[in-house]
Amino acid sequence: MAVTEPVELETGAGAPQGSVIWLHGLGADGHDFEPIVAELHLPAELGLRFVFPHAPVRLVTINGGMSMRAWYDILTLERDGLSDAAGIRASAAILDGLIAREVQRGIAADRIIVAGFSQGGAIALHAGLRSKQKLAGVMALSTYLPLSETFQREVVAAADTGHTDVPIFMAHGSLDPVLPMALGRDSADLLIANGFQVEWHDYSMAHSVCMEEVNDIREWLLSVYALK
Repeated sequence: MAVTEPVELETGAGAPQGSVIWLHGLGADGHDFEPIVAELHLPAELGLRFVFPHAPVRLVTINGGMSMRAWYDILTLERDGLSDAAGIRASAAILDGLIAREVQRGIAADRIIVAGFSQGGAIALHAGLRSKQKLAGVMALSTYLPLSETFQREVVAAADTGHTDVPIFMAHGSLDPVLPMALGRDSADLLIANGFQVEWHDYSMAHSVCMEEVNDIREWLLSVYALK
């Protein structure tokens, strides 16, 4: 499956000290979260490379089989419905490749954050929790943990994954009509019950991002990169 070269932005002066790989939601592309970099108002001493990949174009069942950028197919909106496990794992492999690319470019794995909104956040959680390398953090916005039925076997019980001390930022809108906040909260509770370090935020908003959330993301990034 062809993958388009990601959008990239760098902050600070000099070579980047870390990377944030940020995945967009269904039907968007890598430019979707590009404007948020300026809105974060990161200090000049924190040089980060923001990588915004484009999801592959695929058919999406719930949208009448239309072709659009999607990290995986959505087969049903039922909470316990069938998931596109193959698509989720294929996109997780794309994210793993982007992590490896950043390592090759000189950024240590423990200076790399994987992040995403909605579908992108689901992939960030899935791949980030299964990474064989300890990452700097995982940021999951308005999303949930996909394939939770494999979580115990592939993450908790796996000797070479399950880095429970990796900081996880999860945020959700209490008025979200697309992915009800209960989905995100249940995922956060599952992670917390298994020893993961989750920082949870919720906001009075729909399936979107608000300025209060952007400010909280900024504070979390400064914390992860030890600038506060």
